[in-house]
Amino acid sequence: MEFGRVPVVELDKIDFTLPDEPLLNKTVLKGKAVAHPKVYMGCAKWGRPEWVGKIYPLKTKEKDFLQEYVKHYNSIELNATHYKIYGEEMIQKWNDKAAKKDFKFCPKMVNSVTHFGSLKGKEAISDEFLKGISAFKEHLGPIFIQLSDKFSPKRKAELFDYLKSLPTDLSFFVEVRHPEWFNDAAISEEYFDTLKKLKMGAVITDTAGRRDCAHMQLTMPKTFIRYVGNSLHKTDDTRIDEWIERIKYWLDNGLKELYFFMHMHDEATSPELTVELADKLNAACGLHLQKPTFVTKQKKLFRE
Repeated sequence: MEFGRVPVVELDKIDFTLPDEPLLNKTVLKGKAVAHPKVYMGCAKWGRPEWVGKIYPLKTKEKDFLQEYVKHYNSIELNATHYKIYGEEMIQKWNDKAAKKDFKFCPKMVNSVTHFGSLKGKEAISDEFLKGISAFKEHLGPIFIQLSDKFSPKRKAELFDYLKSLPTDLSFFVEVRHPEWFNDAAISEEYFDTLKKLKMGAVITDTAGRRDCAHMQLTMPKTFIRYVGNSLHKTDDTRIDEWIERIKYWLDNGLKELYFFMHMHDEATSPELTVELADKLNAACGLHLQKPTFVTKQKKLFRE
């Protein structure tokens, strides 16, 4: 993932402190922990050959990557669906790999809807996409709608109309990236209020070069976090600590569902950081979150 990437030499100069709790969150969280919150953690792809001999057994073939992935994580931010529409038959084959597991696929809306042309007139494509992913059945998690970096608030009516057209029996999280969504208070307030009214979530993206996207806004008692690490740079350690503190606060105050997806510019080291995240979340929040187990012994985790 290249979004927000900065040169390694710049990382120590960045203030990675997460923003204070927005006022909107106090209207969403009820101030009391729920009995059994759902906490999911994963990566964006299962097809990582770099993980063979690390968390996948040696000589694992690509066709078997998913059945190995579900042994280590309980969810995936499914980027594959962003590049083509998959039919129910293929989705069912993926779904079968997660049989009898509490596992969630969180498919990314196909880019022919979100990144090419207007959102107007995309009903047929959207319906085809949604028909395919319906084969995930009980394993279908939130659907992730990402707008391009060029999609500005000047097109807000187009976006809001499209979101209103989507089925209300499915869960959606939206990610906007154009800076004007965040640097104008009135625009930000309207955007997050609209998502709240539609009972949709706002994706929180924590990446080095775009600190505005780590907005911390909760528009419903669920959240979808995309954390972009820097290949186990020492700042990843302190950033994860901040996230543990914030997640604990949210869970203590009524967060019902959490989806946390690990990204790296070099995905080879994603498993190591997810182990760090899971261990710290389990200790701080009394969870029993699944985490990767390694084929070979881990080396030193964080680098200078």
